[in-house]
Amino acid sequence: MKMKLFFVGLCMLIAGTAFGQSTHAKSWPVTVQSPDKHLQLQFKMNPSGEIYYDFQADGKAMLQSSRIGPEVKGIPVFKSKQIRSVKSVWNPVWAKRSVVPDVYQELTLVFDLFTIKARLYNDGIAFRYEHANAEKEMTTFNFAGNFSAWYYNGENHNIGPEKLQDADGERLPVMTIKAGEKAFMAVHEAALESGEPLRLKAQKSLVFGVPSHRGKAWRVILYGRTPGDLVDTHLIELLNPAPAAGSDFSWVKPGVAVWDWRINGAVVDGFKYEMSLPSWKRMVDFAAENKMKALVLDADWYGPEFSKDSDPMKGGKVDQVRQIIAYGKEKGLKVWLYLNDVGGKKFPLEATLKQYGEWGAGGVKYGFMNGSPEEKNLHTQLVTRLCAENHLLVDFHDGPVHPYGQMRTWPNAVTREYDQAQSDGHKVFQPKTFATAVFVNMVAGPLDMNNGAMDMVQKGRVDNSQPVPATVTAEAARTLIVFSGATIIPDIPEYYNKYPEHLKFISAQKMPWKESKTLSGEIGEYILMARKSAEGNWLIGAAGNENARTIRIPLNVLDKGTYEALIIKDGKDADFRTNKESYTTEKRIVNKSTILEVKLAAGGGACILLQKSKVL
Repeated sequence: MKMKLFFVGLCMLIAGTAFGQSTHAKSWPVTVQSPDKHLQLQFKMNPSGEIYYDFQADGKAMLQSSRIGPEVKGIPVFKSKQIRSVKSVWNPVWAKRSVVPDVYQELTLVFDLFTIKARLYNDGIAFRYEHANAEKEMTTFNFAGNFSAWYYNGENHNIGPEKLQDADGERLPVMTIKAGEKAFMAVHEAALESGEPLRLKAQKSLVFGVPSHRGKAWRVILYGRTPGDLVDTHLIELLNPAPAAGSDFSWVKPGVAVWDWRINGAVVDGFKYEMSLPSWKRMVDFAAENKMKALVLDADWYGPEFSKDSDPMKGGKVDQVRQIIAYGKEKGLKVWLYLNDVGGKKFPLEATLKQYGEWGAGGVKYGFMNGSPEEKNLHTQLVTRLCAENHLLVDFHDGPVHPYGQMRTWPNAVTREYDQAQSDGHKVFQPKTFATAVFVNMVAGPLDMNNGAMDMVQKGRVDNSQPVPATVTAEAARTLIVFSGATIIPDIPEYYNKYPEHLKFISAQKMPWKESKTLSGEIGEYILMARKSAEGNWLIGAAGNENARTIRIPLNVLDKGTYEALIIKDGKDADFRTNKESYTTEKRIVNKSTILEVKLAAGGGACILLQKSKVL
């Protein structure tokens, strides 16, 4: 009898195993495509419970046999899948364009221990883990070839180009990859709710791991046929939630702002600029005349910035600050106030930001945040929320957490120094750094790079008196090229007035943008950017590296009709090393069929302002 029962039990076990294998075989692989069918993501699960994904774009393998899933105890059991199509629109308060399509295919894979959710857009893929009790994740990016890559590198020149198999150790996103002449990717994250910000681990192979702990975020792989496609997409923002129901961010007004940090020490016509009320009034007058949005006050206004005794509500020049806020209000300008982690944590943060809001300040520049990356992310979220509650825009500086699409949920989070800002930290960046960072750092989100210097020598400036390594026209062009909700320009009024055409170009950058398009560019070489202003004018900016070049500028982004073009170019003898100030201007009538040809000097640039021709 026992032998009979054993035999029946053995048969049931074999049958159950066969049924499980049959069910497994029927469930896998799972394939989902982007709405336009050009991108494909396929998931596989082996009998050991390991899950892998392959990513194809335009019929070519980009990533293959890459691990996916949180690190959990036990073998996950697959339960169900669901695919849905979403077709919606995001109408942002401000962004690269006024209407952003939100169209994707979403796949949900449910296991007993966790859920994988994946989305495929026409310009990239993303996945995240839900309902997982895990400290680590198994995520890898196993690239299909030994591609070239560039990486964020703090306030230094980017790492790269570097072959994937040459990378060893930790790398930081954004990771921008050239997989072919018409195949580019960028690895980043979106909607980091909690846990450590994304880090990548390289081991001189094609496989990159994710050592970040507890990261509750979307893992994102952007895809484009040109590097400019990576710059132009809003996929990262779309993965972030909309503002809370009932939120009103209509008070958020993006635009150009002047700044007091770099003006300190400049002398012109017997007047010495300082970080004090007389100079602030000059800056406000200039900004108001040119219809700019704000004046940004930097460190030391409430006392030495790193002193624990400096009270951000009562110390230093607080009386002068309240006077300039009132003066700015008379002129239609907002005034931003600096605050760092010393003052922000020694004194009650909530009360401080509430006080700034009651004074009528327009924003906060928050610097030198301390703590682990995970702690800094949580504190960034807190500061952003408190600023929003008090109608304050916010700009994070000095080693901030990378952007991951916060501007959708919190439109007051207008920019951050996720780059090497020009002339900051007692150093300058070279033309090649700008031509690289725009295709790496700027893919993450809005940047504060402090371009727009017109005094190319910077003699006598207190913080940094080094010459700016660019032509004056390149510096003006960079103010347009860099995506930011606050374009903060660093020089004194007299130098902007010295170059009236450049000033006209900068002043015409009225936000929010109606459209943005990278017309051409090569990573580390040059970029050509077009943006349509809130007033309907088009602006085009070009900036290159240390090599002179001639570029073609098709104007097919224009609307129908004719435009009056103001073209600002480097002079024939311009060079960022020897003749920074040389430039020429030209005016002509153009339309969307026009193709311009412009020579960029070494370290040079070009600016084009296109205004609709007046109907007589």
